[in-house]
Amino acid sequence: MEKNKMENEEKFRKLMCYYFKTLKSANKENEQYVAKVKFSSYYELGCAINEMLKLCVLGVDNDVHKISETDIKTTINLSLILEVVHQLFPLDAFEFLDEIDEIFLEKVQNLKE
Repeated sequence: MEKNKMENEEKFRKLMCYYFKTLKSANKENEQYVAKVKFSSYYELGCAINEMLKLCVLGVDNDVHKISETDIKTTINLSLILEVVHQLFPLDAFEFLDEIDEIFLEKVQNLKE
């Protein structure tokens, strides 16, 4: 009986490792998970962010964020979409571009002198 239980647990662990690949534990203390999203470029990431923001604008304009009493499937959780956009937003890349801009402006000003 004990051997059978251990074999079942091992099979279960193998199945979990095979099928549950999307979420990875980020921090056991906070019980948060991370899902990897792949983009081919910053441009593609920007397009995805842009489309999600447009979806939110359309949702707000058409009140789809309000809970429908007749059909809950028509409700869009705009705050969830905006949270994903916030996490995808490449703020560090914009900081880098700011640094490059400063260097470039400094060189342009030196050329003018």
